[in-house]
Amino acid sequence: MGQVLAWRSQSRLLDEVAQALRERIYAGVYAPGATLRQERIAAEFGISRTPLREAFRVLERDGLVVNKPGSGVRVATADLPKLLDAYAVREAMDGVAARHAAERATAAQIRELAKLVERQRKLIADWNASDYSQSNIDFHLAVIDAAGNASLPPLVPLLHLTSQVFAPAFALSCERAAAAVAEHGDILDAIQKRQPDDAERVARAHIHATAVRLKAQLAEKQKPIEA
Repeated sequence: MGQVLAWRSQSRLLDEVAQALRERIYAGVYAPGATLRQERIAAEFGISRTPLREAFRVLERDGLVVNKPGSGVRVATADLPKLLDAYAVREAMDGVAARHAAERATAAQIRELAKLVERQRKLIADWNASDYSQSNIDFHLAVIDAAGNASLPPLVPLLHLTSQVFAPAFALSCERAAAAVAEHGDILDAIQKRQPDDAERVARAHIHATAVRLKAQLAEKQKPIEA
């Protein structure tokens, strides 16, 4: 982490810094709630604080960081109610993506989706939470790509935020991952068969299943403590 990064383009420095920070948050290098110290990061990246502050503003708009006076910039944390709100949007987003993928995906895109599902099945057999989380992101990104809907890519930060940054702390287990992979297989099957109604239905149900688990955890946390 001590090596100064080589930025590809000075004209796009802001975008590159923001993306580098995103990748570290997604990878867990900067954990939820962690303080992002400007002086340290600027020195590590070999940049001034000006583009770094601008990059923080971009990440704040994405919902990845919060900047409170007196507290500095911190990686966002998600309580369960906030996460449930995000999953309500995810349910609609994933449904649209799957529907349009069933209508518009190319044969090559469908083959790629099949490869991703097969890889996930192997990951379940040799469980690794981090590898599974990345494969889950890869699958959903591939569905969005296959959808060919220009309104979906701007919502991709929500996918990372829910599935890669926050949800694993609440809901990720090998058992749930195995069920999710089976659901991915159902989504793939509907896309392969060019059945948009079924694709949307199973995609929405897939996200809803996670929301149900989160709601159960929220209810458990809100139970009064018996004396």
